[in-house]
Amino acid sequence: MSKKTILVIEDQEDVRENIAELLDLSNYTVRIAANGKEGVKSALGKTPDLILCDIMMPEMDGYEVLYLLMKNPSTSSIPFIFLTAKTEKTDFRKGMNMGADDYITKPYQEMELLGAIERRLKKYAGLNQSETAEDFAEAASKYDNVDSILENQKTRKFKKKDIIYREGDYASYSYMIKTGKVKTYKINVDGKEFIHDIYTNGSFLGEKALIQDSDRTEFAMAMEETELVLIPRQDFQNLIFQNREISGQFIKLLSKNLADREKELMDMAYNTVRKRTADTLMKLYDTYKSNEGATAFKIARADLAGMVGTAPESVIRILSEFKTDGFIEVDSSQISVLKPEEIAKIKF
Repeated sequence: MSKKTILVIEDQEDVRENIAELLDLSNYTVRIAANGKEGVKSALGKTPDLILCDIMMPEMDGYEVLYLLMKNPSTSSIPFIFLTAKTEKTDFRKGMNMGADDYITKPYQEMELLGAIERRLKKYAGLNQSETAEDFAEAASKYDNVDSILENQKTRKFKKKDIIYREGDYASYSYMIKTGKVKTYKINVDGKEFIHDIYTNGSFLGEKALIQDSDRTEFAMAMEETELVLIPRQDFQNLIFQNREISGQFIKLLSKNLADREKELMDMAYNTVRKRTADTLMKLYDTYKSNEGATAFKIARADLAGMVGTAPESVIRILSEFKTDGFIEVDSSQISVLKPEEIAKIKF
């Protein structure tokens, strides 16, 4: 396992050197900065795993350092611990309200400092490994406020083809799928659906409008009997905007979603229908396998065509070809993926 890098921002040379020596002996890679400006430049130049920062410094104090790093997406989720001789409650509250993770007063015991660093690195490790909404939900669920929010919320059941929300609706809730399956989609001027995503058990749904504080930009429909946990707008926003670890992870998640969406648009523009169908089958295969451990899934041909961006007749023809090739089995609306590695190799 690679060594963690800690950036120490401290203007007192003797304190800075003592901390650096302690961290080096504890098997951390240490970078140092003699003032706030140097610290910000160092953090922006090469992201550390954690920052220790004094508050009272010339030129730029610790509060300014934290403010600037919080504004930048690349540094907003770095664990940040204040080191200071100031012990007044107002100073503690100011630092934590700005997003600091911990606040250690001088003088401190060496084990106190090392313990705080280890706890923060472990706490961030789970979130920083998350790449999908499901991974994020699993990692975020380690936090007590997430558990309490989900436990105390009402649930609502939807029948197959029930609309959960419409484009242009006010976003009152975010949702977590307890059981069932939901599709999100847009409708063009000709009334045709283009399906963005299909969500299954444990997935979050409808959170983008709450983060952006906007109306819904898509439709959501239950594809089968579905039960959703309703998370009120204020509860969800409190969770995201008051928990620095989770808000930082959501920034990464939304960035990844944007990159994925851009790729899908490029694929739609330049890939053949056969290639797009293969990619869509792999997307569904990965979704169902990761969430339900299944290599088979049920999906209406019209919904599959909506994801591919073509007519149902074209999708049916290509599925027939894949079946003949032995890549899949088809039984009514159920598709079983037999050779995912061969489907993934399809280029045109």
